Amino acid sequence: MKGYIFKRLINTIPILIVVSILIFMFIHLIPGDPARLLAGQNATYDEIQLMREHLGLNKPLYIQYFNFIKDFVSGNLGNSIKTGLPIGDMIGPRFKPTFILAIFSIVWASIFGVGIGIISAVNRGKALDYIVMIGAISGISLPLFWLGLMLIEIFSVQLGWFPTGGVDSYKSYILPGITLGAGITSMIARYTRSSMSEILKEPYIRTSRAKGISEFWVIMKHTLRNSLIDVVTIVGLQFGFLLAGSVLVETVFSIPGLGRLLIDSILFRDYTVIQVILLIFTLQFIVVNLVVDVLYGVLNPKIRYD
Repeated sequence: MKGYIFKRLINTIPILIVVSILIFMFIHLIPGDPARLLAGQNATYDEIQLMREHLGLNKPLYIQYFNFIKDFVSGNLGNSIKTGLPIGDMIGPRFKPTFILAIFSIVWASIFGVGIGIISAVNRGKALDYIVMIGAISGISLPLFWLGLMLIEIFSVQLGWFPTGGVDSYKSYILPGITLGAGITSMIARYTRSSMSEILKEPYIRTSRAKGISEFWVIMKHTLRNSLIDVVTIVGLQFGFLLAGSVLVETVFSIPGLGRLLIDSILFRDYTVIQVILLIFTLQFIVVNLVVDVLYGVLNPKIRYD
């Protein structure tokens, strides 16, 4: 297992290099010049050039890239073009709200998604199955910004149960967590239903029932446990997307997380901050996928890592 994890970590190095190059190229294709924004609308050409030189934007792109990678690897994330503050100090307080939001979203989505999938699989082809899955599909169909605004209008403005935005208390994460996890709940429910429906047709399930094992244990121990690999796969993938996909939800609910910081940085063309945040999202996604692969061996002892 340790050897497998070490190999996976080594294999992430070329992936990160390719991703970092793509991120760097994409950012510099964005129209706009941060030097002009900092110098002001009335700045002269010479003043803008001096600002570009001060920011290091006058250097060739390959030199800018290598300087960025050298600083990133050494742990020096650099300074923000907009504020001049160390990027590490800017990202640190922003990471916590994003991480808490992602954890809350994936936990409630997994619980309800698996529950809905079990109910649907056990009652496959019946009225309850269709009702439950229609509700699940609706979760995928609803736009996040619309769902978020509707939840704010109903539960914050009209009922006053939750704050409209910010992160003042745990209540601040409930509405955005529901918004962010709605579509994931539907996907988990569909995967759980599909996987369990296939397993329920297996001969050993009929054998378990013939032995007199209660239906509850047949479903929970034999069926659900053997379908968890598919469920863990989708949960892991969605959690990776959640960390990077909370941009819209954080904007709607005014949550000071990484997603909100990324949007602000893109609007100002703050290249250094954008690059660091996108690389952090990439690292998070790689780590989550590695954890999922390790969980395969925990859920199914027959899986071996060579």
